[in-house]
Amino acid sequence: MPVPVLAVLARVYVDDLDAALPTFVELTGEQPRLRFTYRDLDLASVGGYLLLAGSDEALAPYRGTHATTVVESLDEVLRLTAEHGGKIVDGPNEVPTGRNMTVRHPGGATIEYVQFHAAARSALHRPEQ
Repeated sequence: MPVPVLAVLARVYVDDLDAALPTFVELTGEQPRLRFTYRDLDLASVGGYLLLAGSDEALAPYRGTHATTVVESLDEVLRLTAEHGGKIVDGPNEVPTGRNMTVRHPGGATIEYVQFHAAARSALHRPEQ
């Protein structure tokens, strides 16, 4: 059974979120839909990007993660991970946008999965043009 994927966000690691945002706003033609802090990081989603800002030390544990995938159900990702021999690297955790976990899949891809709570999920949808 496929896991319903709501969005895939390319991760961009930056040292200063305020300095980076104007470029991504102009690039995508969108304003940040989500902006929040988590641990020692500042994050924002703009278009199909998730910008993560912090010091080299703060970003170090996250740099090996290739993408963030917003899913309908984290439980389905847990099932798929067990079924296919993946490894849970971190989580599940409560995060500002809902629940997340990071999985290393067979073959080496490391993906963060997030199940958004209602407020974050509504921010995921683009405003009508």
